[in-house]
Amino acid sequence: MEIRQLRHFMAVLTHGSFTAAARAELIVQSALSTSVKNLERELGAELFDRTGRRVVPTEAGLALVPAARAVLAGTEAARDAVSSVAGLHTGRVRVGTIQTLTCVDLAAELASFHRLRPGVQISLREATTPDLIEGVRAGELDLAYLAPDAAGLPDGITAFATWHEELVLVTAPGHPLASAGRTLIKDLADEPFVDFRAGTGLETAVRRLADHCGLERRITCDVTQIRLLIDLVRAGIGVAIVPRRIGEDAGLPCLSIRQPEPGRTVVLAGRAPAPRNPAARALLERLAFVRDVRDEEPAAAGRPGGPRPPAG
Repeated sequence: MEIRQLRHFMAVLTHGSFTAAARAELIVQSALSTSVKNLERELGAELFDRTGRRVVPTEAGLALVPAARAVLAGTEAARDAVSSVAGLHTGRVRVGTIQTLTCVDLAAELASFHRLRPGVQISLREATTPDLIEGVRAGELDLAYLAPDAAGLPDGITAFATWHEELVLVTAPGHPLASAGRTLIKDLADEPFVDFRAGTGLETAVRRLADHCGLERRITCDVTQIRLLIDLVRAGIGVAIVPRRIGEDAGLPCLSIRQPEPGRTVVLAGRAPAPRNPAARALLERLAFVRDVRDEEPAAAGRPGGPRPPAG
């Protein structure tokens, strides 16, 4: 059994398909499939059920997960130690993010980091907040941008920086509210909504806002991709509540919402008190002080709407 095989196994488990896993591991799909098949042959059991539209783990596969995570975490710890001595000429940093991140231009920040540390490989995973938290806790992610619910972060996970995102109502260009500029929650009782599937950070924030205001939304369609949500709103199937930058970048009418003014908190988090991975610590030094992309001047640490300094 090779560490590479366990990494490929976990990649398929995480991404739900061999195609997506191969893309994440930067290898061709046939090579990844062969690697997993060889692992199954060595263990004498099938690890995935490949008969459905989505690849799902078998009972044997689920039983392998804890041991695979432990082995890979140990491997990463060893790699981190070597990278520290090597002065970050090599290494790997694993970053997770919610799909609807708008307060930080993550692509630009990672590109800047890559120019400074070209030998460090960056692995980026997009998932829901619960999945990202689990990835951080399991040692599969060094840092993650999360949109936690009211319960906050679990023990062992700390927020290194915090931002606030304004949520707005977006409509189709020809919608009766399109030119209103602002609206009240109570005026949306008869509107059909397009929303994210339950469990995503944005859906949780919008549902909490609606519940607080006593709004019973009629969900016409729920989706898993922000691009599809925007396309459906543009086509007139319903309205939606999204971060302002998403609506503005899509060119849709954006209405400010009053009573109350909505928003959500986004945090850059990792394992407490700080990442053990030297490459992750170096990246954190950049990301923890990134200003909100909507600000014209860098946001002071601790200022409302701007990032907080890293803890510890």
